[in-house]
Amino acid sequence: MNAGMWAWIKISSKIELYDETTKYHYLYPIVNKYIKKLYAIGNKEERWIVGLMSGTSMDGLDIALCHIIGSGNTTALEVVRFVTKRYPDEFRSRVREVFAKRSIDQQVLCGLHAWVGQIHGALVNEALREWGVAHADVDLVASHGQTVFHAPRSLTDNTSYPNSTLQIGDGDHVAVTTGIITVSDFRQKHVAAGGEGAPLAAYGDYLLFADKQQTRILLNIGGIANFTLLPATGSGGGSFATDVGPGNTLMDQYMQAKLGMELDSDAGVAATGAVNDQLLAALLDHPFFGMPFPKTTGPELFNLQYLADAQRASATEGLSVNDVMATLCAFSASAVVSAIQQVAYLHGHPAVYVSGGGLHNPLLMQGIRKGLDDIVALPFDALGLLPDAKEAALFAVLANETVAGDAANASAIQDSPAVCMGKISFPE
Repeated sequence: MNAGMWAWIKISSKIELYDETTKYHYLYPIVNKYIKKLYAIGNKEERWIVGLMSGTSMDGLDIALCHIIGSGNTTALEVVRFVTKRYPDEFRSRVREVFAKRSIDQQVLCGLHAWVGQIHGALVNEALREWGVAHADVDLVASHGQTVFHAPRSLTDNTSYPNSTLQIGDGDHVAVTTGIITVSDFRQKHVAAGGEGAPLAAYGDYLLFADKQQTRILLNIGGIANFTLLPATGSGGGSFATDVGPGNTLMDQYMQAKLGMELDSDAGVAATGAVNDQLLAALLDHPFFGMPFPKTTGPELFNLQYLADAQRASATEGLSVNDVMATLCAFSASAVVSAIQQVAYLHGHPAVYVSGGGLHNPLLMQGIRKGLDDIVALPFDALGLLPDAKEAALFAVLANETVAGDAANASAIQDSPAVCMGKISFPE
């Protein structure tokens, strides 16, 4: 029988299938209560989803309680509550044992995959308790996990393996710890369908923020900086998301190595240094910056070894910590500005909206705004969404599409597979 001729009719204690060719009805009992629950969630008009995001900066777990109505291009999102649960030093130090490293202890990685899932689940429980939200009132948890290695072919130059990426924090552990159906491991479907696993922001950005009149560039500055280009929907232009280079990752790594600090708060160190033009030129001298959009990268490239190589090439090993930080900040700003300028001239006068941790670095934002000249860069609040909550909320939208949407909703995104993403884990 042709599978395309079957129609799902309804669900009660059974699934009813209707064969449009023979006109027969078939009843099948449902055994697993969570399959029934998942089906019911997908058929609701609105859903409550907790989105989770833990970025490469590893400062904490972003938790967004999202109220979502509809799906596809009719999706309406409200972030009802948001918090970043800061990670203790022990958490960061354990994850850094395997983060962006080619040689690691497999037993540590195996243990972390489970442990991070349990920690994330416990932090969700803590947030819901603090908000006075009952677990039974939450339909889904959308868990990004913690990226520990990103290996697209374009970055590794190794064609023996397909594109790959790895996020730890097992979804089953999140589901069991919270008692809530969990959608996780979103990036694997993107890779399996021919993508590079990043950036995924284009999917939620397109569904939520594409505008009929205004061309928008949605810039997110996390550990890695990326943007989504959203041409005005009436222009016929294609949307895409791309990484553009380092955001905070090199600055954070350098601060940790030299000063034992997690980050340069308010650019206090960088602001007292001077940009070294020779080092800046060496940092910008990499084939990645000449690659066409879209493209992806990570701390696997932009790390302390990358900085050491650039200092050696520019004979700047003797620079002060302050001058190196000032130059690293200028490096991130230059990469962002150059990337935006490459697409801006094709789209008249686009508006730039900024989210991510880099938004809180005044020196970095000063460099970006100065470089963009007459292109205005606004905080993401201008679009009605708290900038720090954006990534967690976007993964809630991806989970919403997985249970209630359609892959065709992403078909307008260029050079990225039209897929629904995420693996589903039941609490029992």
